[in-house]
Amino acid sequence: MHFEGLSAVYHQARPPYPAALWERLDELGALRAGARAVDLGAGTGHATGPLLAAGLDVLAVEPGPTLAAELQARFPAASVVVARAEDAVLGEDTVDLVVAATSIHWMELDALLPHVHDALRHDGRFLVWRNVFGDSAAPPTPFREAVGRIVARRPGPPRPGSPEDERVTAAALSASGLFAVEEISRFPWTITLDADAVQRLFSTFSDWSEGEAAAAAAAVRELGGSVIEHYLTWLVVLRPVDGSGTTPS
Repeated sequence: MHFEGLSAVYHQARPPYPAALWERLDELGALRAGARAVDLGAGTGHATGPLLAAGLDVLAVEPGPTLAAELQARFPAASVVVARAEDAVLGEDTVDLVVAATSIHWMELDALLPHVHDALRHDGRFLVWRNVFGDSAAPPTPFREAVGRIVARRPGPPRPGSPEDERVTAAALSASGLFAVEEISRFPWTITLDADAVQRLFSTFSDWSEGEAAAAAAAVRELGGSVIEHYLTWLVVLRPVDGSGTTPS
Protein backbone atom coordinates (compact mmCIF):
# COMPACT_ATOMS: atom_id res chain seq x y z
CA MET A 1 0.00 0.00 0.00
CA HIS A 2 3.07 2.27 -0.07
CA PHE A 3 2.08 3.19 -3.61
CA GLU A 4 -1.49 4.18 -2.72
CA GLY A 5 -0.30 7.44 -1.16
CA LEU A 6 1.64 8.26 -4.34
CA SER A 7 -1.13 7.62 -6.86
CA ALA A 8 -1.24 11.28 -7.98
CA VAL A 9 2.44 11.29 -9.02
CA TYR A 10 3.17 7.60 -9.64
CA HIS A 11 2.48 7.51 -13.38
CA GLN A 12 4.58 10.59 -14.09
CA ALA A 13 7.34 9.54 -11.68
CA ARG A 14 7.90 6.08 -13.12
CA PRO A 15 9.45 6.05 -16.63
CA PRO A 16 7.79 3.96 -19.34
CA TYR A 17 9.15 0.58 -20.33
CA PRO A 18 11.70 0.79 -23.17
CA ALA A 19 10.66 0.47 -26.81
CA ALA A 20 13.00 -2.52 -27.23
CA LEU A 21 10.87 -4.54 -24.80
CA TRP A 22 7.68 -3.92 -26.78
CA GLU A 23 9.47 -4.65 -30.04
CA ARG A 24 10.57 -8.03 -28.67
CA LEU A 25 7.07 -8.85 -27.46
CA ASP A 26 5.78 -8.04 -30.94
CA GLU A 27 8.43 -10.30 -32.49
CA LEU A 28 7.29 -13.11 -30.18
CA GLY A 29 3.73 -12.72 -31.41
CA ALA A 30 2.52 -11.77 -27.93
CA LEU A 31 0.85 -8.53 -29.02
CA ARG A 32 -1.95 -9.94 -31.16
CA ALA A 33 -4.88 -7.61 -31.69
CA GLY A 34 -7.99 -9.10 -30.10
CA ALA A 35 -6.09 -11.34 -27.70
CA ARG A 36 -7.16 -11.37 -24.05
CA ALA A 37 -4.50 -10.15 -21.63
CA VAL A 38 -4.37 -9.83 -17.85
CA ASP A 39 -2.05 -7.24 -16.29
CA LEU A 40 -1.31 -8.25 -12.68
CA GLY A 41 -0.31 -5.54 -10.21
CA ALA A 42 -1.10 -3.02 -12.92
CA GLY A 43 -0.45 0.14 -10.90
CA THR A 44 -1.44 3.15 -12.98
CA GLY A 45 -1.11 1.30 -16.27
CA HIS A 46 2.47 1.46 -17.54
CA ALA A 47 1.91 -1.95 -19.15
CA THR A 48 -1.87 -1.71 -19.58
CA GLY A 49 -1.62 1.33 -21.88
CA PRO A 50 0.74 -0.19 -24.46
CA LEU A 51 -1.18 -3.50 -24.39
CA LEU A 52 -4.39 -1.63 -25.19
CA ALA A 53 -2.61 0.37 -27.89
CA ALA A 54 -1.55 -2.91 -29.50
CA GLY A 55 -5.20 -3.91 -29.75
CA LEU A 56 -5.43 -6.38 -26.87
CA ASP A 57 -8.44 -6.74 -24.59
CA VAL A 58 -6.97 -6.01 -21.14
CA LEU A 59 -8.12 -6.93 -17.65
CA ALA A 60 -6.02 -4.87 -15.23
CA VAL A 61 -5.76 -6.22 -11.68
CA GLU A 62 -4.60 -3.74 -9.03
CA PRO A 63 -5.01 -4.15 -5.24
CA GLY A 64 -4.85 -0.43 -4.43
CA PRO A 65 -8.23 1.26 -4.97
CA THR A 66 -6.74 4.71 -5.51
CA LEU A 67 -4.22 3.44 -8.02
CA ALA A 68 -6.95 1.42 -9.73
CA ALA A 69 -9.10 4.54 -10.04
CA GLU A 70 -6.17 6.44 -11.55
CA LEU A 71 -5.59 3.58 -13.99
CA GLN A 72 -9.25 3.48 -15.02
CA ALA A 73 -9.29 7.24 -15.59
CA ARG A 74 -6.19 7.05 -17.79
CA PHE A 75 -7.26 3.96 -19.71
CA PRO A 76 -11.05 3.72 -19.81
CA ALA A 77 -10.88 0.88 -22.36
CA ALA A 78 -9.37 -1.43 -19.74
CA SER A 79 -11.46 -3.59 -17.45
CA VAL A 80 -10.13 -2.80 -13.98
CA VAL A 81 -10.53 -5.08 -10.96
CA VAL A 82 -9.47 -4.07 -7.44
CA ALA A 83 -7.95 -7.27 -6.07
CA ARG A 84 -4.72 -9.04 -5.24
CA ALA A 85 -3.30 -10.93 -8.21
CA GLU A 86 -3.64 -14.17 -6.24
CA ASP A 87 -7.37 -13.57 -5.65
CA ALA A 88 -8.64 -12.09 -8.92
CA VAL A 89 -11.25 -14.13 -10.79
CA LEU A 90 -9.68 -14.88 -14.18
CA GLY A 91 -11.67 -17.88 -15.39
CA GLU A 92 -10.16 -21.11 -16.70
CA ASP A 93 -8.56 -21.50 -20.11
CA THR A 94 -9.71 -18.02 -21.10
CA VAL A 95 -6.55 -15.87 -21.26
CA ASP A 96 -3.93 -15.57 -23.99
CA LEU A 97 -1.42 -13.47 -22.07
CA VAL A 98 -0.71 -12.83 -18.40
CA VAL A 99 1.68 -9.99 -17.59
CA ALA A 100 3.41 -9.09 -14.33
CA ALA A 101 5.34 -5.87 -14.98
CA THR A 102 7.64 -4.84 -12.10
CA SER A 103 5.17 -6.48 -9.72
CA ILE A 104 5.99 -10.19 -9.37
CA HIS A 105 8.19 -9.58 -6.30
CA TRP A 106 5.06 -8.53 -4.36
CA MET A 107 3.17 -11.74 -5.09
CA GLU A 108 2.94 -15.10 -3.31
CA LEU A 109 4.05 -17.54 -6.00
CA ASP A 110 2.62 -20.66 -4.33
CA ALA A 111 -0.85 -19.14 -4.67
CA LEU A 112 -0.30 -17.20 -7.89
CA LEU A 113 1.24 -19.74 -10.25
CA PRO A 114 -1.58 -22.34 -10.19
CA HIS A 115 -4.05 -19.47 -10.60
CA VAL A 116 -2.25 -18.14 -13.68
CA HIS A 117 -1.75 -21.64 -15.09
CA ASP A 118 -5.47 -22.37 -14.88
CA ALA A 119 -6.36 -19.08 -16.55
CA LEU A 120 -4.01 -19.41 -19.53
CA ARG A 121 -4.98 -21.17 -22.72
CA HIS A 122 -2.69 -24.04 -23.66
CA ASP A 123 -0.77 -21.84 -26.13
CA GLY A 124 -0.76 -18.77 -23.87
CA ARG A 125 2.22 -17.07 -22.32
CA PHE A 126 3.12 -15.69 -18.92
CA LEU A 127 5.34 -12.63 -19.31
CA VAL A 128 7.24 -11.29 -16.33
CA TRP A 129 9.44 -8.24 -16.62
CA ARG A 130 10.98 -5.64 -14.36
CA ASN A 131 12.65 -2.26 -14.56
CA VAL A 132 15.92 -2.28 -12.64
CA PHE A 133 16.73 1.27 -11.58
CA GLY A 134 20.51 1.13 -11.70
CA ASP A 135 22.18 -1.26 -14.15
CA SER A 136 25.06 -2.94 -12.31
CA ALA A 137 26.72 -3.73 -15.65
CA ALA A 138 26.89 -0.06 -16.67
CA PRO A 139 29.96 2.09 -15.98
CA PRO A 140 29.84 3.70 -12.52
CA THR A 141 28.76 7.32 -12.43
CA PRO A 142 29.15 10.00 -9.74
CA PHE A 143 25.40 9.90 -9.16
CA ARG A 144 25.37 6.12 -8.66
CA GLU A 145 28.24 6.53 -6.21
CA ALA A 146 26.14 9.08 -4.31
CA VAL A 147 23.20 6.65 -4.30
CA GLY A 148 25.51 3.98 -2.89
CA ARG A 149 26.58 6.28 -0.06
CA ILE A 150 22.93 7.03 0.82
CA VAL A 151 22.08 3.31 0.94
CA ALA A 152 25.24 2.55 2.97
CA ARG A 153 24.02 4.88 5.74
CA ARG A 154 20.99 2.69 6.45
CA PRO A 155 21.18 1.05 9.87
CA GLY A 156 19.64 -2.31 8.94
CA PRO A 157 20.93 -5.13 6.72
CA PRO A 158 20.19 -5.10 2.97
CA ARG A 159 16.82 -6.41 1.85
CA PRO A 160 17.09 -10.22 1.50
CA GLY A 161 16.68 -12.03 -1.79
CA SER A 162 17.45 -11.00 -5.34
CA PRO A 163 14.26 -9.50 -6.78
CA GLU A 164 16.27 -7.68 -9.45
CA ASP A 165 17.98 -10.87 -10.70
CA GLU A 166 16.08 -12.26 -13.67
CA ARG A 167 17.61 -15.73 -13.42
CA VAL A 168 16.63 -16.07 -9.77
CA THR A 169 13.12 -14.97 -10.70
CA ALA A 170 12.96 -17.37 -13.66
CA ALA A 171 14.02 -20.28 -11.44
CA ALA A 172 11.35 -19.41 -8.89
CA LEU A 173 8.67 -19.16 -11.57
CA SER A 174 9.52 -22.52 -13.11
CA ALA A 175 10.27 -24.47 -9.91
CA SER A 176 6.68 -25.70 -9.51
CA GLY A 177 6.75 -27.44 -12.89
CA LEU A 178 3.69 -25.49 -14.03
CA PHE A 179 5.72 -23.26 -16.35
CA ALA A 180 8.75 -23.67 -18.58
CA VAL A 181 11.09 -20.78 -19.30
CA GLU A 182 11.09 -20.03 -23.01
CA GLU A 183 13.34 -16.97 -23.03
CA ILE A 184 15.20 -14.55 -20.81
CA SER A 185 16.08 -11.18 -22.35
CA ARG A 186 17.75 -7.99 -21.13
CA PHE A 187 17.22 -4.49 -22.48
CA PRO A 188 19.63 -1.78 -21.23
CA TRP A 189 18.54 1.82 -21.66
CA THR A 190 19.31 5.32 -20.42
CA ILE A 191 17.27 8.29 -19.29
CA THR A 192 18.18 11.86 -18.35
CA LEU A 193 16.62 13.01 -15.07
CA ASP A 194 16.69 16.34 -13.30
CA ALA A 195 16.59 16.73 -9.53
CA ASP A 196 12.79 16.94 -9.32
CA ALA A 197 12.37 13.83 -11.46
CA VAL A 198 14.84 11.92 -9.29
CA GLN A 199 13.01 12.94 -6.12
CA ARG A 200 9.65 11.88 -7.55
CA LEU A 201 11.01 8.59 -8.87
CA PHE A 202 12.98 7.61 -5.77
CA SER A 203 10.03 8.48 -3.54
CA THR A 204 8.11 5.67 -5.29
CA PHE A 205 10.69 3.07 -4.24
CA SER A 206 9.22 1.20 -1.28
CA ASP A 207 12.57 0.85 0.50
CA TRP A 208 13.51 4.54 0.17
CA SER A 209 12.48 7.11 2.75
CA GLU A 210 11.39 10.64 1.92
CA GLY A 211 14.67 11.96 3.34
CA GLU A 212 16.72 9.55 1.21
CA ALA A 213 14.85 10.59 -1.93
CA ALA A 214 15.56 14.24 -1.06
CA ALA A 215 19.24 13.39 -0.58
CA ALA A 216 19.36 11.77 -4.02
CA ALA A 217 17.78 14.90 -5.53
CA ALA A 218 20.36 17.07 -3.75
CA ALA A 219 23.12 14.95 -5.26
CA VAL A 220 21.73 15.68 -8.73
CA ARG A 221 21.82 19.42 -8.03
CA GLU A 222 25.43 19.13 -6.84
CA LEU A 223 26.28 17.34 -10.09
CA GLY A 224 24.95 20.13 -12.30
CA GLY A 225 21.18 19.69 -12.25
CA SER A 226 20.70 16.56 -14.34
CA VAL A 227 22.14 13.06 -14.58
CA ILE A 228 22.08 10.21 -17.07
CA GLU A 229 20.81 7.05 -15.41
CA HIS A 230 21.67 3.62 -16.80
CA TYR A 231 18.71 1.30 -16.29
CA LEU A 232 17.84 -2.23 -17.33
CA THR A 233 14.62 -4.02 -18.14
CA TRP A 234 14.63 -7.80 -18.08
CA LEU A 235 12.01 -10.12 -19.49
CA VAL A 236 11.17 -13.72 -18.64
CA VAL A 237 8.86 -15.51 -21.09
CA LEU A 238 7.12 -18.62 -19.76
CA ARG A 239 4.80 -21.17 -21.32
CA PRO A 240 2.37 -23.31 -19.32
CA VAL A 241 3.23 -26.99 -18.95
CA ASP A 242 0.33 -29.43 -19.30
CA GLY A 243 -0.36 -32.44 -17.10
CA SER A 244 2.02 -34.60 -19.11
CA GLY A 245 4.89 -32.19 -18.48
CA THR A 246 5.01 -30.82 -22.02
CA THR A 247 4.52 -27.35 -23.48
CA PRO A 248 2.59 -26.66 -26.69
CA SER A 249 4.67 -26.57 -29.85
